[in-house]
Amino acid sequence: MLYLAVRMARHRVAALVAVGCAVLGGAVLVTGTGVLAESGLRSQLPVGRLGGADVVVSADQTFRPGGDLPIALPERGTVPARLVDRLGELPGVTGVVGDVSFPAALVDARGRVVPGEDPRTAGHGWSSTGLLQDAPIDGRKPAGSGEVAVDRDMAAAASVQAGDRVEVVAAGRDAAEYRVSGIVDAPGAGVFFADPTAEQLAGRDSGPRAGTVDLIGLRTEAGATDSVAAAVRDQLRGTDLVVATGEDRGELAAPDAVAARSLLVLLAGSLAGIVLLITGFVMAGALGVSIAGQRRELALMRAVGATPKQIRRLATAQATVIAAVALVPGAALGYLLAGQFRQQLVERGVLPEALPLTFSPLPALATALLLAVAVQVSARGAAWRTSRMPATEAVAESRTEPRNPSRIRTRTGLLIIVAATTLSVVPLLSRTVLGSTATSMAGIIGAIGLAMAGPALVRGVGDTLARRLRPGVSAPTWLAVSNVRGYALRIAGVVSTLAMAVVFVLTYTLTQTTVMTATSDDVRAGTLAQERLSAPALGGLPEGTLDAVRETSGVRAAAPVGSTTVIWPYKLLGEDEVESSSAMILTSAAPTVLDLDVRSGSLAGLTGDTIAVSSDVARSRGAEPGRRVGLILGDGTRVNAEVVAVYARGLGFGPVALSRDLAAGHTATGLDESILVRTDGTAKAQRELAALAESRPGLTVEPTDTGTGTGGSLSEAPPEVWVNLATIVVLLGYLLLSIANKLVATTAQRRGEIATLRLNGTTPRQIRAMMRREAAVIAAAALTTGLVLAAIPLTLLGLGFLHRPWPAGPVWLLPATALTIISLAFVTIEVPTRRALRTAPAEALAGRE
Repeated sequence: MLYLAVRMARHRVAALVAVGCAVLGGAVLVTGTGVLAESGLRSQLPVGRLGGADVVVSADQTFRPGGDLPIALPERGTVPARLVDRLGELPGVTGVVGDVSFPAALVDARGRVVPGEDPRTAGHGWSSTGLLQDAPIDGRKPAGSGEVAVDRDMAAAASVQAGDRVEVVAAGRDAAEYRVSGIVDAPGAGVFFADPTAEQLAGRDSGPRAGTVDLIGLRTEAGATDSVAAAVRDQLRGTDLVVATGEDRGELAAPDAVAARSLLVLLAGSLAGIVLLITGFVMAGALGVSIAGQRRELALMRAVGATPKQIRRLATAQATVIAAVALVPGAALGYLLAGQFRQQLVERGVLPEALPLTFSPLPALATALLLAVAVQVSARGAAWRTSRMPATEAVAESRTEPRNPSRIRTRTGLLIIVAATTLSVVPLLSRTVLGSTATSMAGIIGAIGLAMAGPALVRGVGDTLARRLRPGVSAPTWLAVSNVRGYALRIAGVVSTLAMAVVFVLTYTLTQTTVMTATSDDVRAGTLAQERLSAPALGGLPEGTLDAVRETSGVRAAAPVGSTTVIWPYKLLGEDEVESSSAMILTSAAPTVLDLDVRSGSLAGLTGDTIAVSSDVARSRGAEPGRRVGLILGDGTRVNAEVVAVYARGLGFGPVALSRDLAAGHTATGLDESILVRTDGTAKAQRELAALAESRPGLTVEPTDTGTGTGGSLSEAPPEVWVNLATIVVLLGYLLLSIANKLVATTAQRRGEIATLRLNGTTPRQIRAMMRREAAVIAAAALTTGLVLAAIPLTLLGLGFLHRPWPAGPVWLLPATALTIISLAFVTIEVPTRRALRTAPAEALAGRE
């Protein structure tokens, strides 16, 4: 059977190249997606500054909902400080460190801020140097509250040495002068204070985090790590603390990086559906063309006694050989694609540089399994009709197509299109990012329905054109219309694939730009403040900044704003659900600088254990004002908060807003991230704010209305939009390449038809004209059906998000898409036609037979 498959393949090179390209591109996409998913689940973060600790104890930075993937907690939890001495007394322990972290940065002689690797956690006590691995120290430890030691990179950037004096901004205090007692040769180690000073700066001597440390590091005797870790676990049994050794220490070194790793899982999950849909669609189409070109050979084999099962085995053997050849380079390229994609995510600030990818054979093996199944199913499906027909009917039909398209197939396709249209209603009901994904999915599902109902639709179009032909019409036009009528299945396969490209480009791109525009509209309409003050290099705004801003001339109102993460367990249709989302941190002064379009309650009530929620959240979870809801904060603390307001601008400002009182003690720094300032609009007020920022190291002031995303412009798109658009470009490239190969293969298989026409007296010029008219019909049908399938979802998306019946996006997208489809149709039909015309008719017919 394999021998026969290879022999048959020698005469269908173009069609099998199309199959190989489909499998190759599918392997690249599926493998790349698999690498992202595996990295999100299994990648090991570097241990960083914890390299010198053999055993690390920390609060559990992961929330594990039942029956769902774990959710990373980005805010550092705490560990009781009393455990430091207790664990240090265990057998095999040679050293113990209770580590605390807080914001810290240097200020050089020119007043410039020199931040650490992570300004929010750059400050530590001197004892934390015990966590470092092989870190030489030039100098000595800080002798008192007026001395610090700094890592070598910060010292070089600030141009200081041991013995020099330097200003330090720490934990929101004003810049103070310290003497540099030593230089620690460890990259990213930060700024080290005397332990009593660090305890005070970190707020561990009083307040909500008094008597705690961030983590505990233990040094052990040689070979005693496992026994010490087991003893520590026994000591901590019944608590929420976790113990890590080896590579697992990286999980506890940077909770925010672990949270970013969860993004890879979500990203891979969102890509998996569309990647598998497009890959399956393209492979099925390519195999359909390949098998259709061999119907005569398969029918003759049926006539000489081959069983239906043997016919299907022959088709699958041929497809499997081609797939196996294309799979290996495709999987290898998939790993390269994943690496490039990660680099783009890092450059856009979506992922931290410290988060690596995990490379193992698992994604390639999963890809091989998925594509093998897809190839088997597609090949058997393509050969099913020919293999099941009586031998005489199979031979008779091998030269033509079925006269009437399958009614079951047509009705199924129409039902799928109706279902896709129904799905596109979701943006009217849910004005959220998740709701917007229904638009793009509706378009793709509608294109799949078109592929099934296409033959009947194309046949109907062909009949309509035939009836409208005028007497005396040119021969090429008559032949083109006859081909559309007689080969509806072939034409429909090409039209549906091109239509999918149209739908994919329009729905996916315009969904992104529409959501981006709606988000920026929400933010612009809801932000009353003209200026924003922040201090990213300091890890947060110093204390007293808010009072200083409010006292500035021309300032009408000022309110602090922060952000964190919350996890919300709730019930949906009786099932337990858990959702993690970003949340604003606001005070009761928020209404003076923000207008969230409050529908009930008031943001002025954001004091104590209170929250405000978006209207979508309130509607779906029954969170009306006055109701108390259970939340899990970013450090894992469970709270029961009262809803005091429901607002409509959730797309721009997020689903949840916490009161600053509720978030106090549950964020990494405890500092405000920024201050929104509403002024009297005069230039003097702007100058006064700029002067304030210049007088305090690290402060920056910028206008709140930067025009980001206005009008759907892609030049200022946020990182997540660029990620989605980059994904669209990769998928579109695969789709267009596969379409081109399919069109070339389809046209190349018509060599016998072209040769017959030439023997009947048709001139090469007439044949080229006929093929061009067919290309025009194909391009017009693809553009028309693609636009119709995209129009309804995009209209409903515009109504739901922008309150108008059209989406937002670049005006050049539609003409560029139309030009691409038209060019693709004409070029991929014209080139193989000219090549076929260079072969003598008799030679072409002899080769075909």
